[in-house]
Amino acid sequence: MDIQLKKKPWYIRYISYIIAGTAFFALAVYVCILAFGPRRLKIDPEEYRIADAQETPFMEYLDVEGIVQPIQTIQVNALESGFVERIVAEEGSMLEAGDTILILTNIDLLRAIEDEQSEWENQQRNYHEQEIEMEQRSITLRQQALDAEHQISSLEKSMQQSREEFRMGIKSKAELEVAEEDYEYQHKRAQLQMQSLRHDSVATHLKREMVRANRDASTRKLTRTADRTGNLIVRAPLAGQLSFLNVALGQQVGAGSGIGEIKVMSEYKMRVSLPEYYIDRIVSGLPANIQYQDNKYPLRISKVVPEVKDRNFTCDLLFTSDKPSNIRLGKSYRVQIELASPETALVIPRGDFYQVTSGHWIYRLSPDGKTARKTEIEIGRQNPQQYEIISGLQPGDRVLLSGYDKFGEVEELVIK
Repeated sequence: MDIQLKKKPWYIRYISYIIAGTAFFALAVYVCILAFGPRRLKIDPEEYRIADAQETPFMEYLDVEGIVQPIQTIQVNALESGFVERIVAEEGSMLEAGDTILILTNIDLLRAIEDEQSEWENQQRNYHEQEIEMEQRSITLRQQALDAEHQISSLEKSMQQSREEFRMGIKSKAELEVAEEDYEYQHKRAQLQMQSLRHDSVATHLKREMVRANRDASTRKLTRTADRTGNLIVRAPLAGQLSFLNVALGQQVGAGSGIGEIKVMSEYKMRVSLPEYYIDRIVSGLPANIQYQDNKYPLRISKVVPEVKDRNFTCDLLFTSDKPSNIRLGKSYRVQIELASPETALVIPRGDFYQVTSGHWIYRLSPDGKTARKTEIEIGRQNPQQYEIISGLQPGDRVLLSGYDKFGEVEELVIK
């Protein structure tokens, strides 16, 4: 006989469907919570940087790399054209002012000097002959002046005698008048002759001065021409290091062409490259320093080159007192350029959060330190170590500085 089986309850028969539906509903609720509720992420605080916002002295400065360069670089030029006969100084050698660098030869210049010497000798002979002629002319003028003075004196004596004879009755009045007219004529004639002699004397003197000036000018010209042979020896204008020499034996060098450079090693300067953002704030006289081996070496900006290349510009700095003992050309140091005087401000240390948030927000820890939520902030000035906080934080607030590239859009962090 068949046994009648009892019918199972409906929840037993559909248990698998119920479990699957419950799981799906729970998953949907979880997804909704993640989508519409606050997103959270657990982090280990040991893996990230956490710092406090503090009110402390803040100084805006730039920390850049500076390269040691010579205080001055001098271009060495050839004053005369010629062929390189001998190279005396090699590249890299240390020179004193006046030391020979190289020797040139110029046959055409030597011939020109010989021709100038012959022309000068001919001119000297001509000048000498002219001086002799002028001396003879001067003697003749002096003789003529002496004769004119004697004639005037004789006329005066003759006139006095005629007047005396008239008083004595020896000469008549008519004879006296004739004698007076002759005296006046001869006297005026003698005065004109004296005036002419004076003019001739002045003209002779001027001509003598012109001859002397021409002779001196020709002598100076010859001296300058002869001195050009000294320019065939190229010398160091200042003491320093011959950084490079751009000539070879037998090479023809033109007058005024650059043949090398000398780096003046008596002092050094630092050259730095800065972003164009600071071009309006960097001026001559700004203080700076180098910190090297626990010592600080002060500098000041001496020159700003306003030309911008590749979004950067350069400036030079000079040491104001001591300099590092191991300073060498081409050596690099970290240079801190002070943009303002220190003043108290609310600051936080620098961190990679700025690259992700552009300084618009940061994760601020709760008072119990168990969570951290996004907080809007405003950043003002900055230096290589700190950001100035204008708003959004209070002194003592703790903030997360690193790891932002891993958090995505998470609103709240749970700190284990």
